Amino acid sequence: MKNKQKIKKHKTKILAIGDIHGDTGLVKKLAQKAKKENVDLVILAGDITFLESSIDNLIGPFIKANKQVLLIPGNHESFATVDFLAQMYPKTKNIHGYSFKKNNLGIFGAGGGDVINITPDKEIFSALQKGHEKIKNMEKKIMVTHMHHKGSQAEFSGFKGSKAVKKGIKEFCPDILISAHIHEAGGLQEKIGKTKVINVSRKAKIFEI
Repeated sequence: MKNKQKIKKHKTKILAIGDIHGDTGLVKKLAQKAKKENVDLVILAGDITFLESSIDNLIGPFIKANKQVLLIPGNHESFATVDFLAQMYPKTKNIHGYSFKKNNLGIFGAGGGDVINITPDKEIFSALQKGHEKIKNMEKKIMVTHMHHKGSQAEFSGFKGSKAVKKGIKEFCPDILISAHIHEAGGLQEKIGKTKVINVSRKAKIFEI
């Protein structure tokens, strides 16, 4: 009987956070944590700034820690501001309407929100569709949105979730959805079909996939 060789697949270790809102102290702590935990990627799920009052020291500490950063806009910053941050720093990519590949993993996303800077559901879904197209055949997939999905447990806040995000879960079947927006929902996890939904908000989550 022949011995079957087990192929060891490399897992990607990720630190995900949202709703930083310009808190440079939090960013410094998270960058130290990312370095200590030896994560491969840092995902910032929108609302990086507080009404764009400052963009200083919000990405730099992660880059100093030699981490790849993926980000999307929330409802506190414009798409142009996130584009600027992505262009300003190395190893930083805006995945709103785009995607990122690492090993057997594809990550795609869509930012925007339902207050302050309001993004129509149609635009959110269009961005998800565009980003997913490039990674649709990847073995593992992560979808990143700022908005929570319609029917989410986060709706206890009184803020209804996005139909576009719910549609994205059903059509693209990501292994994991990272969302934010509702601060009080930070840490909530739920399951929709095969998709594990993690609302990070200001509660950082480290996981492997």
